[in-house]
Amino acid sequence: MIELTIDGKNLSVETTTTVMEAALQLGISIPSMCHNGDLPHFASCMICMVQEESSGKLFTSCTVKASEGMNIVTMNDEIREARKTALDLLLSDHVGDCEAPCTITCPAHMNIPEMNRLLAQGKFEDAYQVVIQDIALPSILGRICPAPCEGACRRGAVDEGISICFLKRYAGDFGAGTSAEDRVETDNNLSLQAAPAKGRVAIIGSGPYGLSAAWYLQLFGYQCIIFDRNPLPGGALRYSVPPELLPLEVLEQEIERIRQSGVTFKMNSEIDPAGIKQLEKDFDAVVYPLEKAPKMAIKSSALGKEAAWKIRQQLAGQPVVGERRMFNSRFGRLMESEAVEYLKESVAGNRIEPALGFAAGMTADEVIAEAARCLHCECRKPETCLLRMYADEYGAEQKRFQGPQRKPVTKQFQHETVVYEPQKCIKCGICVRITALYKEEFGLTFIGRGFDVVIGVPFSESLREGLTHTAEEAANACPTGALAMKGGRK
Repeated sequence: MIELTIDGKNLSVETTTTVMEAALQLGISIPSMCHNGDLPHFASCMICMVQEESSGKLFTSCTVKASEGMNIVTMNDEIREARKTALDLLLSDHVGDCEAPCTITCPAHMNIPEMNRLLAQGKFEDAYQVVIQDIALPSILGRICPAPCEGACRRGAVDEGISICFLKRYAGDFGAGTSAEDRVETDNNLSLQAAPAKGRVAIIGSGPYGLSAAWYLQLFGYQCIIFDRNPLPGGALRYSVPPELLPLEVLEQEIERIRQSGVTFKMNSEIDPAGIKQLEKDFDAVVYPLEKAPKMAIKSSALGKEAAWKIRQQLAGQPVVGERRMFNSRFGRLMESEAVEYLKESVAGNRIEPALGFAAGMTADEVIAEAARCLHCECRKPETCLLRMYADEYGAEQKRFQGPQRKPVTKQFQHETVVYEPQKCIKCGICVRITALYKEEFGLTFIGRGFDVVIGVPFSESLREGLTHTAEEAANACPTGALAMKGGRK
């Protein structure tokens, strides 16, 4: 046994124990992407750097054995910078989007690819639930939004962008039931997940900003009361948008859904400065009307959701930062050769327009066919990718070490259950070690030398031949979205 100190805590360990393993015995978790339990190991990601205090030397904790008298520091400014630099280097060679360009461009950051995936499967209710996580007024915005997301759609580099607004509109109109009664029942179930009990919030104005803020605050568990000087709710949606674009019955249906979630409307209520002061006394928080009000309803709606997040944080005594957005890897426009790679996850065919015209919108069959055109260019592991998580934690910079040209995206779909995207690989070698451990006939290995090294199947065999019985284990162990299951994202 040997004695050492880690972050001021003394412990005794076996002589074969690594510094990372010793730290873990103290409950100190050191970040790593290339380390995986009992697999044979070598350092490659360089994220697990720590420092020996007396010498000042930095080293990888996953490979260096603990020695007598060590005094280890697992975090300080120098270590943080070393880890950030390692992440910057990994990202410089990483070609992939964490979130799809359409999601990033949408002011509300709606998960558009997930909506498309569910609509293509005919799962309209599930698609609706995805939409209302970020869009409080899907039926309305599906008719009047200028669709900045469609301009960012990568499918536009192939032929024509996806008809995202028509798809969102259909999810809003029919996703929670074709009747108002069905929709109210479904949405009540959603609102009951967070029954109002945390406080009362006053909202001044019943336009898209106020309606959106009320919807999300209500779901967060706050009783909302909307005050508006007009006789009927809706603001500019009711009084400025032509009915041929936004039929009155659609507006009423969306407002009724919000009302049924528990929101109270106080109409014909002119709130002057004295009235605002009274609201501030009577309520736990007040949502004031916008002074930078956007012309686009989608932006107003997105700002309403942001206001709800900030009030939730304020009332919970948390830092008021709004809805947090994680680090996003982005690689820009598609090369001409990459269109073929992305079409592997899609179907051929031009953009589908409603056969019955704008007013009628798309039929169910048209929705399914159009949603299937989505290229699904977001990552398959947006919530579990360690590269993304650590890049977010350490404030990594993707462009810091990037060269003038990037590698073209390729996607390997030959396997029945997994997809391999080599340009997302960080060469950690975990999949190589797994296939060796379980004695795959071909398995995976490092191919090439230096900067050109890639992980692939030896002897130019297919991914199917390389992963005959370890596909799921290798995909689940992959620290990025390079090797992932073909099923849903996580």
